Amino acid sequence: MATSDGTGTTSTSPEEGAPRRRTKAPETRAGALMDAAERLFIDKGIAATSIDEIAAGAQVAKGTFYLYFPSKEALLGALQQRFVDTFCTRLQEAMDRHRPDNYHARLKAWVETGLETYLDNVALHDVVFHEYRPEDRRMRNDNAVITQLVALLRQGDGAGFWDVEDPALTAVILFNALHGVADDSVAMGQTSAAERKRRARALTKFLEQALHPAEDDGAD
Repeated sequence: MATSDGTGTTSTSPEEGAPRRRTKAPETRAGALMDAAERLFIDKGIAATSIDEIAAGAQVAKGTFYLYFPSKEALLGALQQRFVDTFCTRLQEAMDRHRPDNYHARLKAWVETGLETYLDNVALHDVVFHEYRPEDRRMRNDNAVITQLVALLRQGDGAGFWDVEDPALTAVILFNALHGVADDSVAMGQTSAAERKRRARALTKFLEQALHPAEDDGAD
């Protein structure tokens, strides 16, 4: 209750003056749930992680989980999308540091940043993309990273810098080449900064050679 002390100053009771507990914005709660799930999935695995644990890790009630995700599988799908979106953003930012017509530099940036981002987040990548089912094949080939690369290949081909007969198929090949180099790096335990640079140089050289037209590809 508000009272006057006789001097014209109005005071409030301790209850009224106490700061109210702020409620997190919806996007903040969703992000907190995803962050908690990432930590738990990496630490315990997806199957061993319960929705109760995810809610507790995000410091929200269990019922709040279901306001944003109908199931743990739906949350996993959201984590996959966030991973891909972040990956694409980093690739685009790296390429955009170079002129639009500097296709060599943009491809080099794509390779270096793609390899770096994958290796920096390999534990997260492995856990959120833990399952591979036949029905996922089209999703894998239509992912945003490949779509982004298709645009770069088409631009370079249109400018006569590369000779790309099928940009979509070529992008799938190049994406899987990047993925393979990264996986080999992890398997061999060769993930140092120097090794990353060496692998990026080798992969960039290989891709450039594959993209440039042969001098005499019509010879018998």
